Amino acid sequence: MKVLVAVKRVIDYNVKVRVKADNTDVDLANVKMALNPFCEIAVEEAVRLKEAGAATEVVVVSIGPKACQEQIRTALALGADRGIHIETDTSPESLSVAKLLAKVVEQEQPGIVILGKQSIDSDNNQTGQMLAALTGMPQGTFASKVSVIDGSLNVTREVDGGLQTLALKLPAVITTDLRLNEPRYAKLPDIMKAKKKPLEVKTPADLGVELREHTRLLKVEAPATRQAGIKVASVDELVEKLKNEAKVI
Repeated sequence: MKVLVAVKRVIDYNVKVRVKADNTDVDLANVKMALNPFCEIAVEEAVRLKEAGAATEVVVVSIGPKACQEQIRTALALGADRGIHIETDTSPESLSVAKLLAKVVEQEQPGIVILGKQSIDSDNNQTGQMLAALTGMPQGTFASKVSVIDGSLNVTREVDGGLQTLALKLPAVITTDLRLNEPRYAKLPDIMKAKKKPLEVKTPADLGVELREHTRLLKVEAPATRQAGIKVASVDELVEKLKNEAKVI
């Protein structure tokens, strides 16, 4: 069984994001970029399925500028077998990404498609659900545990009331939550081997998809600076300030 994993290039989560002086977008100049943390969890889960014998091949796909190949190589170093880069000059919207991935699914015919539940830049939490709708595949979102049993996929997901376990027929779409696993670190020999693994480059036109903009970015602003907190000498003083100043009691 083949596992397809979608990954995204984002600003490293350790970097403090800056807004451009003209407020048109986030400043990406000389900023460290990395694999989206939820996508990294998705890659780790796919590799674990392969190591457990449930999968035979792990294919990684990313959409974006040529620089995205760096993140694909990272995923290859973590254990994926080959990569697909759909090269675009812009960052497509969630629906366009889902349409491109649907075409890749049609070509690759994977048994499982794994995506991070969201990216830490746009933070939309949409692509996995849209992909499932476009392909007609069952979906298990916010997965905290995944297992393949007798040809079906069991997904435990976190809901407001606790845990919910779904039994999905393959092929299926999964989106990963934080508690699904802890990604491994790429070893130097694996990083060197990843440079020789196959990486195919395509364009949206190759897949027959026209990228369209349905939304327009008007302005980006940094969040307001928080006021400094204060120390209180006693619980009584705290309660008094909550009543009279914060007005939360």
